[in-house]
Amino acid sequence: MLDVMRSRLSPISRRRLAVFHHNRRARVSLWVFLALFVISLGAELVANDKPLLMQYQGDWYVPLVVDYPDTEFGGFLPTPADYRDPHTRNTIEAEGWMLWPPVPYSYNTLDMGLEHPAPSPPSAEHWLGTDDQGRDVLARVIYGFRLSVVFALILTIGSLVLGVLIGGVQGYFGGKVDLIGQRLTEIWSGLPVLFLLIILASMVEPNLWWLLGIMLLFSWLGLVDVVRAEFLRARNLEYVRAARAMGLPSHLIMWRHVLPNAMVATLTFIPFLFTGGITTLTALDFLGFGLPPGSPSLGELVAQGKNNLQAPWLGIVAFMTLSIMLSLLVFIGEGLRDAFDPRHIQHAGGQAGTRTPDDD
Repeated sequence: MLDVMRSRLSPISRRRLAVFHHNRRARVSLWVFLALFVISLGAELVANDKPLLMQYQGDWYVPLVVDYPDTEFGGFLPTPADYRDPHTRNTIEAEGWMLWPPVPYSYNTLDMGLEHPAPSPPSAEHWLGTDDQGRDVLARVIYGFRLSVVFALILTIGSLVLGVLIGGVQGYFGGKVDLIGQRLTEIWSGLPVLFLLIILASMVEPNLWWLLGIMLLFSWLGLVDVVRAEFLRARNLEYVRAARAMGLPSHLIMWRHVLPNAMVATLTFIPFLFTGGITTLTALDFLGFGLPPGSPSLGELVAQGKNNLQAPWLGIVAFMTLSIMLSLLVFIGEGLRDAFDPRHIQHAGGQAGTRTPDDD
């Protein structure tokens, strides 16, 4: 399958893929990051306080999908069943069985039966311990990883759209459009971004979409100069002049002829936009201006590590999670940078057909 996909790529794309593949650190980092992200996407299957599947009195139940009332299992209230309640659990296991996920806690599950006061140290029940509210740290890390990556992914896509649009218009038309746009961009980029984010976040009720909108006001600024420079360079190339002389509309010329060349430098910028989104969200959550309280946030875990120095596992887990996540993204970004570097591409072209031990 991979060989078929490679055969359909252009020669330059195959060379770029070969350069990235030759960078073992970037290649391994990409696979590790994708594996962690896939696991986090199925967080409910890995860490949850509801059974994945169960059988009771000969009937099958899927509590992960359906909220069954407590009366279904011998209770007296029509509220959703609490499968961690000893009475409910014993009733079900007396006439059936339950299949639990590897981590039988969700990110907001409070363990009332801790042997040690919260935050409790790592144990066989809680592999990474609990936080100061008795919530499982591993479950919060899994959900927090997913939340951070999805947040950064949406923010990166929005930043790419705005950055390419604004930088492309400035670079292609030049003149007064570029002059006015550049001055406005410089003024906007000179604002104290973190303070404005804190002020705006404190004025509204925090939630995921508000934070995305607020951060999108500033996250595209670093990309504009890169796209503008590429459009300024490409607008005077012969094939662009020829397309303009043929009467093609400006938007078609920008889309078909100029943008593909500008995307080379833009794509190498993506992993660093990604890491910027994660670190900004973490910083806001750490300061208390991010996601709503109780959200599975890595920044909130960092804050708990600072506030509970007697529980060093909280700070260690938060530091290691962020370090691994950001290191993987930086290594992937370095691989992309090399893959789009003309010098590496020429070297890959000269080595075409030659296999190295690192390629295996």
